[in-house]
Amino acid sequence: MVATSEFLARVPRRADGKRSWPPELKARIVAETLIEGETVNAVAKRYELIPSTVSDWRRMARQGKLVLPNLNGIDFVPVEVEASVPVAQPLPNPFSNTLDVIKGDITVRLDAATPAARIAEIARALTP
Repeated sequence: MVATSEFLARVPRRADGKRSWPPELKARIVAETLIEGETVNAVAKRYELIPSTVSDWRRMARQGKLVLPNLNGIDFVPVEVEASVPVAQPLPNPFSNTLDVIKGDITVRLDAATPAARIAEIARALTP
């Protein structure tokens, strides 16, 4: 799932490359395993973890070493995230008399008859 992968990309990593899970996030993941119908395996898979890691965190919660969020009065509901649909960019008009050179927020509009060498100079000038 794209949304989960983007989320996981923001979890900091240690020097050895392993993720450094903040306690609040561990607690949230453990809380998800308490939802009726959820399994440790399914939650672990969603977060790209091995199930034994989630089980270890559940044990920490039972021992009071990991504080779960207040779940009183909170109902969990399944959420489905749809992949975003890319916005179609307008096609260039083949009969246009202009040429746009775009770099970040800067657009330089040139006459379509501008020599390639001049376009290259402008493109180089826009590159830091």
